[in-house]
Amino acid sequence: MLTDIDPRNLIGRKAFDRNGTKIGTIDEVYLDDATGVPEWAAIRTGLFSRDAFVPLEPSELVEGTLHVPFDRALIKDAPDFGVGRHLSPEQELQLYHHYGLDTTPPPQGHPDHDFGKLAGTEDAGA
Repeated sequence: MLTDIDPRNLIGRKAFDRNGTKIGTIDEVYLDDATGVPEWAAIRTGLFSRDAFVPLEPSELVEGTLHVPFDRALIKDAPDFGVGRHLSPEQELQLYHHYGLDTTPPPQGHPDHDFGKLAGTEDAGA
């Protein structure tokens, strides 16, 4: 997903599944707590006025519409947490598992700034 898109500009756009079938209209966009990057979209499916959460990361904005790389049936069966509330880490994990997305945390022990120091040290000694 393009990270330079204003999440407010996604609201009201149409969303389509991997086969080009219309899913519905984007109702809300949820941002990652740590980074502020748009992470989830709640799409009003029209089925009993229910919103389905879809991940924005593998999705693409094409010609003003959101294309989600999953089947409509899978999206329709996503866990329903309601909209207008914060998604807990447990709820996000359930959604990641539902869509079969990798939820492996980044490796521990070597923060990014340590890698930079090591590279700088090697360059200075060469």
